[in-house]
Amino acid sequence: MDIPAEFRPLFRRSPVLDLIGPLYSRGEGTGLVIGLLAEAKHCNARGTVHGGILATLADVALGYTMAFSSTPPASLITANLTLDFAGTAKIGDWLEAHVDVQRRGSRLSFANCYITVNEQRIVRASAVFLVAGQLDANASA
Repeated sequence: MDIPAEFRPLFRRSPVLDLIGPLYSRGEGTGLVIGLLAEAKHCNARGTVHGGILATLADVALGYTMAFSSTPPASLITANLTLDFAGTAKIGDWLEAHVDVQRRGSRLSFANCYITVNEQRIVRASAVFLVAGQLDANASA
């Protein structure tokens, strides 16, 4: 499968994102969607995308959506991340992480994320973030 035309390389990089990526994005703010094309390096011995990769994808999507939906961007620390796995992905699958912001507070923020393959939800994630100030928009994640 090819990367969908509306997706571009993710606007930020870090050592961990370089390790699991490349990651892609479309939209911004609360409309941000993060994408990943599943490769062999993402899979476990059964040939499906490892739960740790899915958890990382959810955490990145949740954090970036929450952080970059305010001006200036918020500096957030993941306080809790919970995942429910409802399906699997395999090599060649295009994964999309969609975020639904529940509440943005001055100390805590809450959001849900749904990772889909072919519009089928395979992961539901829920996160709580500690708001730690403002983010340097030019710094790496």
